[in-house]
Order: sequence, then structure tokens, then C-alpha cells
Amino acid sequence: MDTNPTALLLDLAASAQDLSDRDALQDLLATGHRAWCEGVADVQAGVDRETVSLSDAQLAERCATAGTPWEEGMTRGEAVSALSFTTWDAAPAAMAYTELEERAALFGVCLLGEELL
Repeated sequence: MDTNPTALLLDLAASAQDLSDRDALQDLLATGHRAWCEGVADVQAGVDRETVSLSDAQLAERCATAGTPWEEGMTRGEAVSALSFTTWDAAPAAMAYTELEERAALFGVCLLGEELL
């Protein structure tokens, strides 16, 4: 499987569609979670680079365009983080991870084992 988080998450979600084995789904979900974390970190870094030179007004406009308004009381860093998560949430990789989570949940599989719940 690919090490690119997007490609990996798409592959994992596709692989999960034919699985019902709880252990196999747990392995895919754990691998997917690591890829999700890497993907969101990549997006955060990209948004940080893209917004560093923007004025607060330009950043507020960019946030509003993305559907993440810069709300009263938010710091600039919080606005950039919110924009990053909105950007990531709309990405095919994040959607694939959600599909993987939903497939695993159908069989009672989640990231936390029963002994931790």
C-alpha cells in the first residue's frame, strides 16, 4: 500500500468494503488513523504556509469563503487551525477515513478496545 496519506486512506477504505473480520478491520482502522493524523498535519502545514503573509482581514475572508468564519474571540492561530480542519474535512482522504470508521463500526470495531471503554 502507498505511504502517501491520501492514497493510503483511499486504499484502506476500499479494502474495508469487503471485510467483516474484526481483527482485519481493527488493523485497517489503526493504520488509517495514523494516516489521518499525518494527512491533517500536512494540511495544517500547507494552510500555515499559505496564510502566513495574509492580513487578518484577508485571513477572515479566506475562512468565510471556506465556511469557517473567524468568530469573535478566536485568535489568529485558532482561525488558521479551524481553516485547516475545514480544508481537511472536505478532502477525499478524510471522507475515506470516515467511510473506514463507519465500516468498522458496523462490526463493533473502534480505535479503543473494549477493555478501555
